[in-house]
Amino acid sequence: MSTPDTMPDRAEVQFDCYGTATGKMRNELDVVMSRPMVERFSLASDEGPFHGGDATAPPPLALFVAGLTGCIMTQIRAFAKRLDVTIDDLKVETRVVWDWAKAGRVYETGPKSFEIDILLDSPDPIEKTTALIEAAKKGCFLEQTLGQANTIRHRLKTDEGYIDV
Repeated sequence: MSTPDTMPDRAEVQFDCYGTATGKMRNELDVVMSRPMVERFSLASDEGPFHGGDATAPPPLALFVAGLTGCIMTQIRAFAKRLDVTIDDLKVETRVVWDWAKAGRVYETGPKSFEIDILLDSPDPIEKTTALIEAAKKGCFLEQTLGQANTIRHRLKTDEGYIDV
């Protein structure tokens, strides 16, 4: 079993997700961390009536916001041990707002704001708790991803192979 002490100084962390459409709008999602270690998870997403779904699972945006919230909470608790910060209680409240605009028969979206409120109960000085949060921000994969411009490649499988879309 890998621990932070047995990990190399640098590594690539890779997650792969294999989604299968089931039901009206439900998606079964098999998620695999394939590097630097292997872990597997089964998740599902669905949409409510607006998109013709049955709301049998959280919609993708709920999973996204939950992932962002869980990521920073995990890093705060993991790094608190390493930075010798006491946590008596931790709550995080995350708000994500997107712009939504009708575009003919579909719509287009764009991010508007990401706000993460950290309610941290600790007897330690504010300098130690803010240093903990700064470290956790840098260690949160999702927050680091959102904080920079990214290129997302989409490919469509055809009879002749994949084409970029």
